Amino acid sequence: LEILFLICPVATPLLAVTNKVTAPKIAELSAQTEVETRQKVLPAATQFGETQEMKGGSGTYAVGKDASGNEVGYVFVTVSKGYGGDVKIMTGGDKNGAVTGISPLELNETAGLGMKAQNASFLDQFKGKVKDIAVNKNSASGNEIQALTGATITSKAVTAAVNEALSYYDSNLKGAE
Repeated sequence: LEILFLICPVATPLLAVTNKVTAPKIAELSAQTEVETRQKVLPAATQFGETQEMKGGSGTYAVGKDASGNEVGYVFVTVSKGYGGDVKIMTGGDKNGAVTGISPLELNETAGLGMKAQNASFLDQFKGKVKDIAVNKNSASGNEIQALTGATITSKAVTAAVNEALSYYDSNLKGAE
């Protein structure tokens, strides 16, 4: 017990210094990852406007522009409840309200099942879809995506986050370009 009294006064300041040194680098890496992800989900954009809060929504969005400064679409970050907690999704959408790409930013689902929501084969199903995307357990057609086997809750959570972004676009941004 006495040794703990000697270790704590030494370890506490060391941990504080380490945190002070690493926190800015972690924030910088996070910002860089977000920019790279934005370009991944909205490839037509080369620059993005300031992040704005979605009115009445649970997320944010930014306007994507091409090299000439013309609006090409939007990037949304929305959250829904999955099997293992919050599912945070970045959705890119063009000026017609169709998905250009999605990427999970936060996903804590079951390994081997829900975590397959990170796979391109699942994510690519959303491309070209418009609002009110449905989840089908068997085979998807039209404006549906096929659920991950054994991870329907995760599939529905990702779809709900994407639908929230598309619905916000349709209700608040469509025709505002």
